[in-house]
Amino acid sequence: MERLNLKNKLKELFPVFEQHELVEKIVDNCQYFKLPGGTELMHTGSYISVVPLVISGTIKVFREDADGREIFLYYINRGESCALTMTACFKMEKSYIKAKIQEDTEFLAIPVQLVRSFHQNYPTWSKFVFSTFSKRFDEILKVLETVVFHNMDERLARYLKEKASVMNVKVLYISHKEIADDLVTSREVISRLLKQMEKKELLELARGRIKLTGLHQFHAV
Repeated sequence: MERLNLKNKLKELFPVFEQHELVEKIVDNCQYFKLPGGTELMHTGSYISVVPLVISGTIKVFREDADGREIFLYYINRGESCALTMTACFKMEKSYIKAKIQEDTEFLAIPVQLVRSFHQNYPTWSKFVFSTFSKRFDEILKVLETVVFHNMDERLARYLKEKASVMNVKVLYISHKEIADDLVTSREVISRLLKQMEKKELLELARGRIKLTGLHQFHAV
C-alpha cells in the first residue's frame, strides 16, 4: 500500500492518533501485510516482535493450555489492536496466546522497540493502549461470564452471532470441531446442539457450513 494511502487509513481508522508526528513515525517504520484467512499469525511461546494495527479483516485470538486445549478470547477488527500482544511487548515476555487470520486481512506491523518509545513520547498512543486494554478486559470478562453462568446452548448461540457480526456475513464456513475447540467442549455436543437449533429453524446446516436464519430469536430453555 502506498505511503499516502497508509496515512489516510491510519487517520480514518485510528482517529485517536491526533499527533501528526506519530502517524509519520508509524508509516515510516511499519510493515504492511495482507494475509489470507486461515493463516496462523502467532504461536503460544513465540517472542513478540511486532504489534498489529488492523486495517481490514479480522484476527481471532485464543488461549491454549499445556494439553493443547483452546478457548476463544476475542476478535481484533479494523481499527483495533491486540492488548495481550501489547502486554507481552511491554513485559518483554513470550506470547501466551495464539492468533489466526479469519478472513483476508490487512494490517500494519509495528516493531516492539518502536511501540515502547511511542508509549514514552506520544500521549495519544498511550490513550490508544489504555482504551485497547479496557475493551479487551471487558470482552474477556464476557467470555468468563458465559463459561460460568450460561448453558452451552446459550454460549453457542452467542458465539455464532458474534462471529457472523464480526465478519458481516449470514453464512459461516466453519467445522463443528473448530466451534467445539473455541468453546472448550466436544464436537458431539456442538453437533447435537446445532441439530436442535436447525429443528427450531434457527439455522441451516451443511457440511462445513452454517447459515444463520433465525438465531436472533433464540431463547435458552
